[in-house]
Amino acid sequence: MKTILIAILALTSMTLHAQKNADLIVTNGKIATMIKAGEFVQAVAVKDGIILATGDSKSILSAYQNVKTNIIDAGGKTIVPGINDSHIHIIREGLHYNAELRWDGVKTLARAMQMLKEQAARTPPGVWVKVVGGWNEFQFEEKRQPTLAEINAAVPDKPVFITYLYGKAFLNKKGIETLGYDSKTHYEGSLVELDGEGNPTGMLYAKETPKAIYTTLGLTTKLSHEERLNSTLQYYRELNRFGITSAGDAAGGGQNFPADYAVALELAKNGKLNIRTSYFLFAQQKGKELQDYQNWVKTAFPNKNDHMLMPNGYSTEGAGENLVATAADFENFLEPRTILSDSMEGDLEPVIRLLVQNHWPFRLHATYGESIERMLAIFEKVNKEIPFDGLRWFFDHAETITDSQLARVKQLGGGIAVQFRMYYQGELYNKLYGQPDKQLPPIKKMLAMGIPVGMGTDATRISTFNPWMAFHWLLTGKTIGGMQFWPKDQVLDRFTAMHIYTSGSAWFTGEDTLKGKLAKGMYADFTVLSKDYFKVSTDEVRSIESLLTIVNGKVVYAAGPYKKLDPEIPAVIPEWSPVKFYGGYQSKN
Repeated sequence: MKTILIAILALTSMTLHAQKNADLIVTNGKIATMIKAGEFVQAVAVKDGIILATGDSKSILSAYQNVKTNIIDAGGKTIVPGINDSHIHIIREGLHYNAELRWDGVKTLARAMQMLKEQAARTPPGVWVKVVGGWNEFQFEEKRQPTLAEINAAVPDKPVFITYLYGKAFLNKKGIETLGYDSKTHYEGSLVELDGEGNPTGMLYAKETPKAIYTTLGLTTKLSHEERLNSTLQYYRELNRFGITSAGDAAGGGQNFPADYAVALELAKNGKLNIRTSYFLFAQQKGKELQDYQNWVKTAFPNKNDHMLMPNGYSTEGAGENLVATAADFENFLEPRTILSDSMEGDLEPVIRLLVQNHWPFRLHATYGESIERMLAIFEKVNKEIPFDGLRWFFDHAETITDSQLARVKQLGGGIAVQFRMYYQGELYNKLYGQPDKQLPPIKKMLAMGIPVGMGTDATRISTFNPWMAFHWLLTGKTIGGMQFWPKDQVLDRFTAMHIYTSGSAWFTGEDTLKGKLAKGMYADFTVLSKDYFKVSTDEVRSIESLLTIVNGKVVYAAGPYKKLDPEIPAVIPEWSPVKFYGGYQSKN
């Protein structure tokens, strides 16, 4: 008996010792725990993708180092939890990234047009040259958009399609010819501009809907399955370059379930997905949304894949960001606000009722307070009959939500996922509605009321995916062109901005006890920054990148002094891909 007891004690001791042996220890860092403002530690120990402990370098090494532990010296650099984009169309963009020329970060229109011309020269006949979102004229020194004449002169022999925010798109002459557009081409809710002779000019305008723009986009070059796998790998790596480790995928128009999720699922099953991706389901057919959700609540089940791809982080799927077509309040600040259909309530209520009955989390696109007023009335009606009872639901965007509406969101236990769309559209908003006298969206008010707030980009069809540009917006209240959009006293401090982009965003996928802070028991997702976010000037924040991105305790991206740790990634395909020549965000152009 004594021998058995000794053996048990020895085994227990060995087990406890093994639990303390770290796979990875990062030392000599300025590590922001994000537990409270101003709290920094030197070192973090990791085992099996989970943080074992944080503290001073000597103590952590003494307690957790063994002969197999990988030790990384941060050299005094700032380390923060992995950036979590709570609203990004990451799965959709992964399918298209390698086929797109990105103007994100380009400083002059001249350079943008040079890139367009260069890309066209290497693009095979019949393949489209595309620029899809991530730019506006205010980022350019010239402070203007390209003209159709300039686009046609730069690329006369290949089809070109360029989108501008949510409001319009440019087609060159070859593009019009390729599509066969003529005087009879028409899209409901949109304008295909005609010249004096009744021929398409090449300008497409969204009015009530962006149907002309996105239907046309759907007719352009699509990548093969193999190319889409590669494209998704490249896009996720690009996001890792900026320290992104988690993303809430907001689905989107044209993103069908399950077909358009197959690439991300395949990569996740093979252990190749380097961002924790939580997805929501978006019904695509107008008038048939309820049938889709009725089917999904019965048949869609989570597949966690080591937590790297999952249905919104919960034990069930989730719905949104659009739930029914008639509840989509299209945010095109080139045009007056769209009035929602009279049929919206009748369409949306049964979907909300179904989701609440099945305790399905949901998110709902809502730009304007006028839309939110009608949506909240539905939520409150359903809640009286079927209590939300802690169900996590939230609005996306909410730029002009009112104080009284915020109180009602709070009462129903909701949150708000905000984005920096006004960084790109502030000048257009001002032209339509005048200079706002308060923060839009009212983030500080939301936080003061105790409403969960998560930060995101809504990339890529309007804004860039680079989160540090969004940080610049949060810290300054300025647009990309430098206009002071928010009152200066409404801007966020650095801790708060980082909070809503890390642990704040984790609430929206039910993971706020698992990630967003660097503390014992949390996911080992963090990034070593190229500059000290907490000390550099607000303008310098825009140029921050990751030197080392760690997801689930593993290095997924490394640069600069850590370049030797950078994992291999397949070469970009197809051979003509703009990503092969320019990458994604243009940090130097």
